[in-house]
Amino acid sequence: MIEKPFKLALVQMKVTGGERAENLKRAEKRIDEAAAHGAEVVLLPEAMDLGWTHPSALSEAQPSPGGETCQIVMQKAKQHRIYICAGLVERAGETVYNSAVLINPQGEIILKHRKINELDIGRTYYALGDRLGVVKTDRATFGLMICADAIADGQVLTRSLGHMGADVILSPCSWAVPADYNNKKVPYGGLWKNAYSPAAKDFSMWIAGASNVGWLSDGPWKGWKGIGNSLVINPEGEAVLWGPHGEEAENILYVDIEPTARRE
Repeated sequence: MIEKPFKLALVQMKVTGGERAENLKRAEKRIDEAAAHGAEVVLLPEAMDLGWTHPSALSEAQPSPGGETCQIVMQKAKQHRIYICAGLVERAGETVYNSAVLINPQGEIILKHRKINELDIGRTYYALGDRLGVVKTDRATFGLMICADAIADGQVLTRSLGHMGADVILSPCSWAVPADYNNKKVPYGGLWKNAYSPAAKDFSMWIAGASNVGWLSDGPWKGWKGIGNSLVINPEGEAVLWGPHGEEAENILYVDIEPTARRE
């Protein structure tokens, strides 16, 4: 169960494909801001260092914890004495993964997840993960997934984390639409709410997905746009936070995570 209430910040930040230095500067600034506003856990988007399915993944991926991306996030967690979950592009030997790490207030990686349910267009760049995990902390038992992991058949990955005891699932995401997408005509986000809500309710879990914004400059979705819509579902299966939509909709969104008894 959740050990004590805490404030979660979802960083809906601009991610520029292939521009690690630029993206890390944005992430550092947003982490500082979130910490100043009392956030104890900060969630960053998927592949926030290089951008999802940007071709730079094949040449610029770095190891974790040894790479610059991971080191900077670890330093920020230690500086502010907070937990940070970040999506990053990870190199392990000759293999590249779409990964997420959870870092504790001492600046240590306490959980790593490699995306399992990668879309077909992402498999050119990323190998698939082969395991799930949770970690118990002084705030909650956290589980990690990444974006389309949530829409695996039957929500099998989400539900597996529930069976493993997760109180809160943190999910770095990269939600994008074609350039001509009309959000007023077809409001975005139903897919993710429908994926998150049943498992959240069945296991009395919180599920949070933080997505980036900005134009995709290369790769299979070149010309598409990241549009935010970051989402938090509570243990009753209700959407309690929904971020703004649009390629310019940078924002930090806050939600208070409260203890809830798990259903047996």
